[in-house]
Amino acid sequence: MRGETEVLSKYLPEKAINLVFQTIVSGNIQLRISRARKSKLGDFRAAVNGGPHRVSVNRDLNPFHFLIVFVHELAHVVVHERYGRSVQAHGSQWKMAFRELMKPYFELGVFPEDIELSLSRYLQNAKAINGTDLQLAKVLARYDTRVVSGTDLEKLPSGSLFKIPSGRVFRKLDKQRKRYKCQCIESGRLYLFNPIAKVELVNAND
Repeated sequence: MRGETEVLSKYLPEKAINLVFQTIVSGNIQLRISRARKSKLGDFRAAVNGGPHRVSVNRDLNPFHFLIVFVHELAHVVVHERYGRSVQAHGSQWKMAFRELMKPYFELGVFPEDIELSLSRYLQNAKAINGTDLQLAKVLARYDTRVVSGTDLEKLPSGSLFKIPSGRVFRKLDKQRKRYKCQCIESGRLYLFNPIAKVELVNAND
């Protein structure tokens, strides 16, 4: 147990370590600490042929964000065991499981007040956690220790040119509900970007 909890201590808030460890053991869950992935923060794969359920969480998340993603995926485990594949991935059954699984961490006082308030609001109608709730994402970003270069897209004026890490250049257009519509300069295709995506401003004369 000591070795496993020492590994968890690198990624989780201290107050959450024992409960997460107990959950992993009792739920027959294999937790994989994944490399950073742009497309997702975590995922769940159901047990096959008597093996463990597999949950992965990106290693680059701060401890509070890591825990939230873990519980998010744990809710998928619970829903799968209760209903199989007969319900929606983020339907009412999953939302209820997510809220119930998060309660003990609130009771343990794991989260700072600002995260707890924002997370409580988010849990009233939770969805996928990959940047879909801007308020919660901004609050969680306050606790990031890794240095991320660039400027938040929402801070750039409309019409600005910006570059993403892959090197592609886009023009910022209008906001579509919660995300910004942006046009790829090379292909002309339109994409939706998270308002707090880190981008590099490009000088039109460059």
